[in-house]
Amino acid sequence: MEVLLLGRGFIVTLICCLFKLSTATEIPLSVQQVPTIIKQSKVQVAFPFDEYFQIECEAKGNPEPTFMWTKDDKPFDLSDPRIIVSNNSGTFKIPNEGHISHFQGKYRCFASNKLGVAMSEEIEFIVPNVPKFPKENIDPLEVEEGDPIVLPCNPPKGLPPLHIYWMNIELEHIEQDERVYMSQKGDLYFANVEEKDSRNDYCCFAAFPRLRTIVQKMPMKLTVNSSNSIKQRKPRLLLPPAESGTASSVTILKGDTLLLECFAEGLPTPTVDWNKIGGDLPKGRETKENYGKTLKIENVSYRDRGNYRCTAKNFLGSTTHDFHVTVEEPPRWTKKPQSGVYSTGSSGILLCEAEGEPEPTIKWKVNGSPIDKNPFAGDVVSLGEISFTNLQPNHTAVYQCEASNTHGTILANANIDVVDVRPLIQTEDEENYATVVGYSAFLHCEYFASPEAIVSWQKVEEAKPLEGRRYHIHENGTLQINKTTEDDAGSYSCWVENAKGKTAVTANLDIRNATKLQVSPKNPRVPKLHTLELHCESNCDPHLKHSLKLSWSKNGQAFEINATEDGRIIIDGANLTITNVTSEDQGVYSCSAQTALDSAADVTQVTILDVPDPPENLHLSERQNRSVRLTWDAGNDHSSPVSEYIVEFEGNKEEPGRWEELARVQGKGTTVILPLAPYVRYQFRVIAVNAVGRSHPSQPSDHHETPPAAPDKNPQNIRVQASQPKEMIIKWEPLKSMEQNGPGLEYRVTWKPQGAPVEWEEETVTNHTLRVMTPTVYAPYDVQVQAINHLGSGPEPQSVVLYSGEDYPDTAPVIHGVDVINSTLVKVTWSTIPKDRVHGHLKGYQVNWWKTKSLLDGRTHPKEVNILRFSGQRNYGMVPSLDAFSEFHLTVLAYNSKGAGPESEPYIFQTPEGVPEQPAFLKVIKVDKDTATLTWGLPKKLNGNLTGYLLQYQIINDTYELGELNDINITSPSKPSWRLSNLNSTTKYKFYLRACTSKGCGKPITEEGSTLGEGSKSIGKISEGVNLTQKTHPVEALEPGAEHIVRLLTKNWVDNNSIFEDVIETRGREYAGLYDDISTQSWFIGLMCAIALLTLILLTVCFVKRNRGGKYSVKEKEDLHPDPEVQSVKDETFGEYSDSDEKPLKGSLRSLNRDMQATESADSLVQYGEGDHGLFNEDGSFIGAYTGSKEKGSVESNGSSTATFPLRA
Repeated sequence: MEVLLLGRGFIVTLICCLFKLSTATEIPLSVQQVPTIIKQSKVQVAFPFDEYFQIECEAKGNPEPTFMWTKDDKPFDLSDPRIIVSNNSGTFKIPNEGHISHFQGKYRCFASNKLGVAMSEEIEFIVPNVPKFPKENIDPLEVEEGDPIVLPCNPPKGLPPLHIYWMNIELEHIEQDERVYMSQKGDLYFANVEEKDSRNDYCCFAAFPRLRTIVQKMPMKLTVNSSNSIKQRKPRLLLPPAESGTASSVTILKGDTLLLECFAEGLPTPTVDWNKIGGDLPKGRETKENYGKTLKIENVSYRDRGNYRCTAKNFLGSTTHDFHVTVEEPPRWTKKPQSGVYSTGSSGILLCEAEGEPEPTIKWKVNGSPIDKNPFAGDVVSLGEISFTNLQPNHTAVYQCEASNTHGTILANANIDVVDVRPLIQTEDEENYATVVGYSAFLHCEYFASPEAIVSWQKVEEAKPLEGRRYHIHENGTLQINKTTEDDAGSYSCWVENAKGKTAVTANLDIRNATKLQVSPKNPRVPKLHTLELHCESNCDPHLKHSLKLSWSKNGQAFEINATEDGRIIIDGANLTITNVTSEDQGVYSCSAQTALDSAADVTQVTILDVPDPPENLHLSERQNRSVRLTWDAGNDHSSPVSEYIVEFEGNKEEPGRWEELARVQGKGTTVILPLAPYVRYQFRVIAVNAVGRSHPSQPSDHHETPPAAPDKNPQNIRVQASQPKEMIIKWEPLKSMEQNGPGLEYRVTWKPQGAPVEWEEETVTNHTLRVMTPTVYAPYDVQVQAINHLGSGPEPQSVVLYSGEDYPDTAPVIHGVDVINSTLVKVTWSTIPKDRVHGHLKGYQVNWWKTKSLLDGRTHPKEVNILRFSGQRNYGMVPSLDAFSEFHLTVLAYNSKGAGPESEPYIFQTPEGVPEQPAFLKVIKVDKDTATLTWGLPKKLNGNLTGYLLQYQIINDTYELGELNDINITSPSKPSWRLSNLNSTTKYKFYLRACTSKGCGKPITEEGSTLGEGSKSIGKISEGVNLTQKTHPVEALEPGAEHIVRLLTKNWVDNNSIFEDVIETRGREYAGLYDDISTQSWFIGLMCAIALLTLILLTVCFVKRNRGGKYSVKEKEDLHPDPEVQSVKDETFGEYSDSDEKPLKGSLRSLNRDMQATESADSLVQYGEGDHGLFNEDGSFIGAYTGSKEKGSVESNGSSTATFPLRA
């Protein structure tokens, strides 16, 4: 290395290859070495509020160092009982017990062992005094108005920094301005006093923040006497004081802040200005404070030395003062002596150079003593260096270099350790390392060796030194393998050898797979205010997954996880979501992965799409009567190309301010010729459209007004509205404002009978309706409407045919006959009425019918008319939904747009018998092991004379296979029950019951039940629909000793859902006398008493809870009152079977309709015609349901009661 030797004027190049590595290596503590101070105190201040004061000195060495101290260059006794010394350390504490002023001074620590002595820098221990203003009587000051005056502060000395304030007794600051100024020393200057300056409480406060102390000077009284003859005068400097003359010197340390101040008295108040003689004030570092009275220059450098001038002036004159500024500097190292490790017989050099102003003096010491008192043989000592040759072990020592000037002293210790040892490898043996394919691997082999050692590395299995450009061994022994591959994995040996011997350690290297990332989607284009979702797919070595950390950044700036104030940005590991994106979210997004061994990153360019900016600079050209060219400049498309422009106009006189679309321009075109209408004052605007949406409209263009012209079109949608016969109210769509083409719009209406060779009648109107009376009813007319204005007429109008007003038909059709199709359907035929009797447009025929009486019981019925309409010209119709076995009356009438004509004479007909409806209910009221008793109710409609019932049953047994169907014909229609015998025990059956007339049997009602096993008690269950409006419903024929379930059902049988279900157990007298006079039994009396007591307790608890405001929770209610439907599902003993939810059964079920006539037709009623009361549409289609629901499977049924029975073994 190159070494600059001070005072010699030449450069000596000294290559210290023998010990260059050693100087960079720290000596292990296992090797003998001189002491080294590793920790020491700086300046220590004894603040009165601290508990103790610690002065530190820590050192290391081998042998372990001992410590001694000096105070003010004299030995300091550590055995003083007033201090506390730390063990194995030079640190000691001084308790704050009132005698600390005795310890004030400058301390130095010495750490020594048999090899040398290290010394610390000086440590100053300051015991500050409590600052106080002296007690004094301050005479009042009295001056004339306009005179100058200075109020002295003379603050006490104390621990800096010092802050001075002038306040009154109320602790309000004395205001300072151009006239009043406080100097750096704290004195208060007045350039000229005013009457308002009179006060008796001018107080100077001195604050010492490090001591937490503020002291106050005695108040001063200032009296300003008013004067009628205040004399103006030119400036005179009060600061610097007059005794300083016209120039003074200022010394400032480099890096400090320079403060120069000038204050002048005079009247008017002088102003102060600053300049540097022969140069400029440093820009950026200089400020003028206190109304220009203080010049402040921060971070002073040598360039700032020189002469500065302040100039105070008013209109009467000026005065100046020059400051000669000198910049000085405490000592600082330019070449600091370095410690070194040397082997026997080697040579070395210590350099010590420092700069400062004044120039520092250099002093050398050895082991804490001046070098001239303790020289080593062979040392060559000069002002800035010490050189030595042929070093021996006894030359081991600590050299000190001290540089000092008037501003301070700096000290450096340099250890000279002469050591001869075999290499000591400090890296642990069998250390494991890992890196990633393609990265560099670093295998450490830190060692200490003296004399110098040679380091070599080899792979264990190859046993030869590593060679090649990929391998590099650093001076500290570390092996660097560049661009690693999987083949580099394995064990390596580090060998360190010098003249004293050699040592080795082994290192193991693992190669991991590199981490890979992929951000998706790639380069997404996201519309504004939509959501951006990015995913970072990572793939890393399994050994590195635990250390994998993903992070996101945008344009190089990292995202803080979920740190946005509005919560728009959400980072969830590998996912980045930004909601309501804006243009500010556009940029390059990067996903970075960091593992313990490598890092990876992938980027994607996010483009935010937004609606275009509005077009600009609209310009009109090529102005014509019916066209104009509009040109514009495109705005920013925000990354989504403009697909079209929409041109809108405003100019509608009827709707001013309303913009309407006029034209569209595709692609990138920015000009268009616009077609215009006459008599419009146009203004245009343009909207740009892209894939995101529409821009805001552009600013409107200039106005363009077109001249008037005759109308271009005539009214459309000419029609007639007739409210009275022989009347024709002609209406049309009026021309819009933009279609009128000019002022004075009117309509010319002409008409004449269609095809008649007569003149056109004509009338001109301004509105869009005209009432015309005609001589005949419902006669055709040719009508024309033409638009006209002040400039002419519109084009030749087209004729339309309109009819005059209608009247009611005046004759009725004649009924030819009524053909009975079946018990509920008939066909009616009639004669149509002549066309001239319709008096309008025939819309169709209406059939009215009503039931007069039932043929079953002969009862007459009140007249309730049913209506069915048939559109068009026809002479027949089908009338459905009739009651069977009844007498009806029927009429027919014609109707047109005006209304209905007279009815025909009533036609009387009768409907034949039909099959009955299904029985009202079917119940199994008692079952035993081989018998079952069923009861049922009459059908609601018998539709004829009841001849009996057909009862059928078959085994189902919870399977999809059906048993053989058995039939029983019950010929007694008055018998409402039947007992089946010879049934199988413990078997489930399904029962079907139909009511029959001479026409056949109706649809069945079904029920299911199960017989009992051997030894079981007979039981039963009923289930029946109940009218919800009734408060009670009688339950018939409850079998004694049976358990029954009563279920309340909704009246709508579609879902067959029960809304209430309860279990009733009835007990009858199975054996006579068993329960005779039960009220006399003692067990019964006890049971009743217990029930009464429990009821009383429950009522009391409920009353207390109610008064306390307690409420049952929903859960408690559910526990107390479980849903009976749910309970029945949970109870496997009870199985629900009903027509509405029965599953289809496997196997072939033979027809239940054998030996029965076909049921009446249930054909579609579209052909029947129109019906009122919500039955039929105007086109004759049937609205209401007219077909019975079909039971799942092959059995037809309109519904059934449901009953389930438990099986008890």
